[in-house]
Amino acid sequence: MIRIRFTDHEFERHALGFLAGRFSFKSWATGEMIVPEPALALLAREGISFIVEGPLTNEQIIAAFRNPPATAV
Repeated sequence: MIRIRFTDHEFERHALGFLAGRFSFKSWATGEMIVPEPALALLAREGISFIVEGPLTNEQIIAAFRNPPATAV
């Protein structure tokens, strides 16, 4: 999974609509999104501008998709 950020709110809205149903992803109100690596090429082909923040570690991936966070035992 790769963390990306959009340069414009319109690009973010277009990406959300484009990715829905094609890939698993997670987005935040801050404009950040995590997507699988193959999605990057498709976003670029669609003309959607984004900045790659970098890959996630396994711990970050689990934390991003766990909702709500697990409680300590």
